[in-house]
Parts: sequence; structure tokens; C-alpha cells
Amino acid sequence: MPSQPALFDLPDTLRPAPATGLPKGLAYRPDLIAPAEEAALIEAIAALPLAPFQFHGYQGNRRVVSFGWSYDFERGVLEPAAPIPGFLLPLRGKVAALAGRNPDDFRQALVIEYAPGAGIGWHRDRPQFEIIAGVSLGSSCPLRFRRALGDGFERATLRPAPRSAYVLTGPAREVWEHSIPPVAALRYSVTFRTFRKDQT
Repeated sequence: MPSQPALFDLPDTLRPAPATGLPKGLAYRPDLIAPAEEAALIEAIAALPLAPFQFHGYQGNRRVVSFGWSYDFERGVLEPAAPIPGFLLPLRGKVAALAGRNPDDFRQALVIEYAPGAGIGWHRDRPQFEIIAGVSLGSSCPLRFRRALGDGFERATLRPAPRSAYVLTGPAREVWEHSIPPVAALRYSVTFRTFRKDQT
């Protein structure tokens, strides 16, 4: 199988995800941050006003908080949210450098706490968003991908290590769905998103 194409003009620090069969447009960087940075981030995140995820009357088993902008699933609209806190800005800068974008382009941050047993079902991020970049903290988990193929699905899995980052563009963002099965150990993720033009 041919190797994956580059994600834009990739910096030396970011390479397509290191396995065949993974979606085109998926890039992965291990060790984005040092263990001490991870510990400080987890401590700061634990103090945030995390609340159970709400979706059309359903309460998820993960806790979340949005910054910059928040998506209201009941009304299907984006709303302004509290500014991205200062402790997340250095992390946003590193993610932006990986993606070859200005940090200010990543105008939304979503922090998620996955307690043991929590996960997230199959989905694609809302169409208002463009680039999706995630950072894993605390523990690893399978990040599963699938796309329709004939009467079934083509599937692939990436296991982001703690302190790693992944970036979704192209088919990985637009065609493939992704999900996380119930996790075995406490995990946090920080997702940064850019917007398509004229969305906010």
C-alpha cells in the first residue's frame, strides 16, 4: 500500500500517522509536550468547570468545557464562550506550529475528561469546523476510524500516546468518522479547531 501523502507542507516535526491503512489527512506527533507540562495541564484542567456532555436530552458519561466558541447541540448553532485560558495558549501554539497555522486560527478549544468507562460514539466534527487537532493527556486509548465501503465499513485505529498530538484534515476530517471506546483509565483530551470561512 502506498505511503500517505503529506498534510499540507508538513514541518519536520509532524509526519503522516506511522501505519499503513490509516486515513489520508491524518498526521501524528508523539511527545508534543514533556511529562512535567502534561502534569501541569492535568492539574489545571481538573480545576475547570467540567460538566457532563449534553446531546439532545442525552447526558454523556464524559465531562466537557468549551472555550472561545461552544456548539449548542439543541439549537445547532455556535455561541461565543469564555476565552481560551492562558494555561492552554502555549499548547495551542505548539499545535498550530504542527499544523502550519497561526495560533489565532485555532479559535475554539474543547477540553474533555474521560473517566474510566467513558467514551465517545461515531461522529464527524461539526461542519462549521475545519482543521481538528487533538492532544492526549493522562493515558492512551484507541482512536478508531471508519468510512462506508460497500455494504460495510473500512476501519482503522490509531492509539495516541499520552502527550501526543494528531491533526485531521482532508479525508480523515471530511470522509472518515472517528470514535473512542470506553477507556480503561482516566484520560483528558484538548481539541483545538479552526473554522471554515464565514462561520463565525
